[in-house]
Amino acid sequence: MKFITTLRAVSLLCLLLVAGSCNEFVSINNDPNNPTTPVLELLLPATQVSMAGSMRDLNQGTSIVMQHMFTIAASRNFQDGTDYQSSWNSLYTQGLNDIETIIREGTRLNRWDYVSIAKLEKAYLYSLMVDMWGDIPYRDSSKGPSTEDPAFESGAVIYDKLFILIDEALADANKGAFAIQPAAADIIYRGDKAAWIRMGNSLKLKLFNQIRLVQPDKARVGIAALLTANAPLITTNTQDFAFRFGTTETPANRHPWHRSEYQPTKAFYMSQNFMERLFSTDDPRIRYFFYRQTSNFTVGFTPTGNGYFGRYTGDATAAPNDQSLRATVGVYPAGGLYDAGPINNLTAANNVFITNSGATATPKVVTNTDGSGSGVLPFMTNAMVRFTLAEAALTLGTAGDPRQLFQEGITASLSSINTIATSGGNSAPALATATSTSFVANRTAQYDAANADGKLNAVMTQKYIALFGNGMEAYNDYRRTGFPLLPAPIAPLNTFPLRLSYSVTELSTNSNVSDKADKLQTAQQITPVFWDK
Repeated sequence: MKFITTLRAVSLLCLLLVAGSCNEFVSINNDPNNPTTPVLELLLPATQVSMAGSMRDLNQGTSIVMQHMFTIAASRNFQDGTDYQSSWNSLYTQGLNDIETIIREGTRLNRWDYVSIAKLEKAYLYSLMVDMWGDIPYRDSSKGPSTEDPAFESGAVIYDKLFILIDEALADANKGAFAIQPAAADIIYRGDKAAWIRMGNSLKLKLFNQIRLVQPDKARVGIAALLTANAPLITTNTQDFAFRFGTTETPANRHPWHRSEYQPTKAFYMSQNFMERLFSTDDPRIRYFFYRQTSNFTVGFTPTGNGYFGRYTGDATAAPNDQSLRATVGVYPAGGLYDAGPINNLTAANNVFITNSGATATPKVVTNTDGSGSGVLPFMTNAMVRFTLAEAALTLGTAGDPRQLFQEGITASLSSINTIATSGGNSAPALATATSTSFVANRTAQYDAANADGKLNAVMTQKYIALFGNGMEAYNDYRRTGFPLLPAPIAPLNTFPLRLSYSVTELSTNSNVSDKADKLQTAQQITPVFWDK
């Protein structure tokens, strides 16, 4: 991709600042930007930092589309060719390019541990890109930056290749020693072979479930094969495939939501729809997800008296100077503040899990010295796997008790919040075990009372809430299932986007598509990805 190759050296250096743990393995005697030969222990962490950095715009945009957050244009279903251009460019020129180098050089050196990890990262990233954009360059882009005009390939064809790639990666993991040294060169799993095998199997599960509408037999057989073989999956929160951010402002390695919102000017509002969903259903996660800068504020477009001041999806009203009054991101997933202040409008009849017990703090206007920024980007987690298995059991009849899996998914979500809230420089109180147990029982009673569609709705609604922090997977789930039901935008500019907009620079410079760029971009809004129908 000739138009962005020159950005690579500068962009990679910037992305390396995201992960504070990088300095554990980078020697001052080595220049990672100009090695004489590729150095696998430097390239591997660069791919993982790039994954997290490259997803920033994707995650923010889909979080808005899925009503976790709010900006005026995106919440009205408007998108253009610059919205996701940075993510597109950096995925291809940084993470995926380094991944290909690791695969090539690792194969030459018989370092199958590095090759296995790189192939799994490649499969994860390309599957995500198909999910977001549909048809994308795959074969040609795998040849590296020397390919100037990569051909776009069908998402369905790419998915088929990815299933093969995952199997190759799992086989490579068992070739020779799996000995990443230093272990810190693998930021995510610290060179743990078993963890990467679980990740690979869980990715296969996710992709099989993703295609269940268009290839139900393949999905059913694939999931059944994993379960019958007792293939190890992600089954505990400590096995999550996730990226944990650091705590420093300089270099800037904090969670991107903390960096944008814990300052005087803010990029977002929180979604009023989402906050009210949590408040009205008595969900205790609300104190961890959001921090109120004021306890009581009401304006015309947000009639709330409890401080949960955001914007309703599709509201086109101009933004006043209200940055110091908006509710903002909390301790999960952004490493911000835990909201320990009293909440107005609680009643004994409606609020069992959201209470003011011990809530004595006073709201404050946040600054970059508040919170740690040590948040998380959850790529694929125990909670996601539990909910995916529940969905598959309900819709495909695969093995597993969907009720139990539903319970396990909620429990895993609550536990992951506790982990982030109490580690990495965060000091929020953990949700009490008794509260978690009672909350799961309450949601299970609602599940039990529902019909078949209602049970799937319950599963997907709880997964949607648990996915706060990963709008990309929420976007996937909504297009695949139609759940949870989302309020229509107040003043939409377009229909709900079925794919994300392509990079305008890619469309204008790639000779394979430049002559039909406008047509392709328009089609992105209304054309389902191959697994959606």
